[in-house]
Amino acid sequence: MKTYMAIDQYGQTEHGLGRYPRKELLERCGTKHADRMYVDSASKGTLHIGWVIAGRWFTVYSVERMENKI
Repeated sequence: MKTYMAIDQYGQTEHGLGRYPRKELLERCGTKHADRMYVDSASKGTLHIGWVIAGRWFTVYSVERMENKI
């Protein structure tokens, strides 16, 4: 199962966000509104990388099990 984690602008982490990281972050921050956060990449264009929720800028990462593929 794919799960997510987030790091805010202060370096604080939110782990175990499950399949729906936006929903879980909204619940943890006690609010119902989130703005998308973007970054410009020279090779890939504009990328959605997370959300701004309750004054915190969350960059969201996918967490996967480490496997040795032979």
